[in-house]
Amino acid sequence: MIDIEEDIRSLQLESAEDNNGVVNPEDGKPEEVEKSDQMDEDPKQEVQAQAAEAEPKVKDKEILPVQEEEEEEPEMTKRHLNVVFIGHVDAGKSTTGGQILFLSGQVDERTIQKYEKEAKDKSRESWYMAYIMDTNEEERVKGKTVEVGRAHFETDTTRFTILDAPGHKSYVPNMISGASQADIGVLVISARKGEFETGYERGGQTREHVQLAKTLGVSKLLVVVNKMDEPTVQWSKERFSHFLGLFTHILFVLVCNYNEIPCCCCTTRYEEIESKMVPFLKQSGYNVKKVILLIICSTDVLFLPISGLVGTNMKTRVDKSVCPWWNGPCLFEALDAIEVPPRDPKGPFRMPIIDKFKDMGTVVMGKVESGTVREGDSLLVMPNKDQVKVVAIFIDEDRVKRAGPGENLRIRLSGVEEEDILSGFVLSSVATPIPAVTEFVAQLVILELLDNAIFTAGYKAVLHIHSVVEECEIVELIQQIDTKTKKPLKKKVLFVKNGAVVVCRVQVNNSICIEKFSDFPQLGRFTLRTEGKTVAVGKVIGL
Repeated sequence: MIDIEEDIRSLQLESAEDNNGVVNPEDGKPEEVEKSDQMDEDPKQEVQAQAAEAEPKVKDKEILPVQEEEEEEPEMTKRHLNVVFIGHVDAGKSTTGGQILFLSGQVDERTIQKYEKEAKDKSRESWYMAYIMDTNEEERVKGKTVEVGRAHFETDTTRFTILDAPGHKSYVPNMISGASQADIGVLVISARKGEFETGYERGGQTREHVQLAKTLGVSKLLVVVNKMDEPTVQWSKERFSHFLGLFTHILFVLVCNYNEIPCCCCTTRYEEIESKMVPFLKQSGYNVKKVILLIICSTDVLFLPISGLVGTNMKTRVDKSVCPWWNGPCLFEALDAIEVPPRDPKGPFRMPIIDKFKDMGTVVMGKVESGTVREGDSLLVMPNKDQVKVVAIFIDEDRVKRAGPGENLRIRLSGVEEEDILSGFVLSSVATPIPAVTEFVAQLVILELLDNAIFTAGYKAVLHIHSVVEECEIVELIQQIDTKTKKPLKKKVLFVKNGAVVVCRVQVNNSICIEKFSDFPQLGRFTLRTEGKTVAVGKVIGL
């Protein structure tokens, strides 16, 4: 009996806490008797009383989603940038990416020690940092990145997604896939004597990667001179300046319109750069005075020296005792300072699909190029016109209610099966769907045709446009553009050679989703490749 009374008293105290903590111990027992009597007389009142007690708890639950949204808002205010690491094989892209993750706290010391031991067991002591990005066993054994690695890190102002593109020429299509998702590029070149020359000469991937990056919409470029601590270099200013002069030629002549090559190391270097640039620029039809003005005024390309293996000049500036001539920023500062063109969160929704899989429904992956998506939205999967509903949205591993342009997303959909979606399809708004075509008009720049090949009607190649890879054929050459005056030539064109600019009609076998370059640059620029070589770059000017 004493135990029962104590239980009753504890129950009364708990109910009293719900009633602002007021309790009258003397009236406890009579109230208990009255309550039991009333419950026996009217069971409906018991149900109503339980419902009344439950109401505050339900209200508390209704408030929770609002609190979650408020917590998510700060994440949305920090800008997001996709950074693709490109360059010739063995330049140190994966090692640099791994070092960034370590310095930003994404990888702990114990993991690094494990990778060091694993690399030592394979007699590859200097590869351990690359193991952070190269998770595939085949990549670790060969020391070559095959698939585009993906990782994330943050600074005080920006969330970054690292896209580690393969450097070997056999995997250029994978590099194109990575660069097509990027906002800015980090071109990694090796300062070690012999390695740079191999990548820079014809057939090396340094030139091709720069061309492809610009064509795929990477408007801002950091040229990172890696391995500056190597015994053959030892932070030599002369070696660094050597790269600056060579890349001035590449960026202006081959790519066109990367606007600046600033160097914080040595102002007297300017005259040497100018003497190398002017002959190439005149041959290409540039007004030299205007271009030199651009070099002074704009900020599209930046050179900086680093050591990716030991992390020098990456998170903090290099010490003057190590490199007394460098007065510029470190890598993290340079990345934070980059400004990219604003995106339109209110535009029509466009998300090219790069991958799909099953996970409690159909899940698609891609980068939002325009517009905003929310849970519950109805969208179209083009070109099949399948109407779907957005069930869930994920940024990295976090589930969010909505996402804007520039974000890499995983979206769970209902209303479509995974086997009905292919890479290259586009998730599009219902009101303004993306056009699906089998033929379009394009303006092409012919880079370098294969030996004994001519570019004419009937020429076949592989088209790469956003995440689409499709065989295509040139069905008509419409007109050739004068490279100096930028005006069409009156003479009818039957074929063109390397360096020519031509307007032509392109045909593909299957419907593809594209936009005019003037409307959506990221969905309207493309490359043509054949037999493992990039032969032309272009933009869509008519559908």
